[in-house]
Amino acid sequence: MIRVLLAEDVQMVRGALVALLNLEPDIEVVASVASGDEIISAVEKNKPDVAVLDIDLPGMDGLSAATVIHGTVPDTRTLILTSLGRPGTLRRALNARVNGFILKDAPVGELADAIRGVSVGRRVIDSQLALSAWDTDECPLTPRELEVLRLASDGADAMEIATTLFLSVGTVRNYLTAATAKLDARNRVDAVRIARKSGWF
Repeated sequence: MIRVLLAEDVQMVRGALVALLNLEPDIEVVASVASGDEIISAVEKNKPDVAVLDIDLPGMDGLSAATVIHGTVPDTRTLILTSLGRPGTLRRALNARVNGFILKDAPVGELADAIRGVSVGRRVIDSQLALSAWDTDECPLTPRELEVLRLASDGADAMEIATTLFLSVGTVRNYLTAATAKLDARNRVDAVRIARKSGWF
């Protein structure tokens, strides 16, 4: 049996996936959680073969959880199940060393097959998304520029960002200006739109 942990915040979706996966003769869902903050303790307690993780979770996001899982419970493989089917999101997932990436609108049979593939060490990635990622430019922003832009996208002003990141207000403004210029954006709002559309955050 392939032991699976499922992390999905939408209760109806989580319940349906658990029920459908448990119908598979070789898959057993041993734990399901609704928030990212529950993932690591559930993985450590249940030792699943595969952790199926949504990216967009309350608390710790699925990609951060995947990184922690690889460092603390390396025998558990990770499969991202998400509606965020953008090339930038796939790149971020691959940088987090996930073992698989599949979209939520895939048939349940594909999810079960992806779990089987990941459990035996194969990397399983949605083929259309992989082709899109191949043709898409990498993010030109530094990690710090991206972090500053992400905080700005959440509505934080330069002073709040500076306080959060222990930077000066002038440095924050410089990062925002650099990010806007590198993305060839008209302004900060346009830079946020470009970064979101590209799946960079």
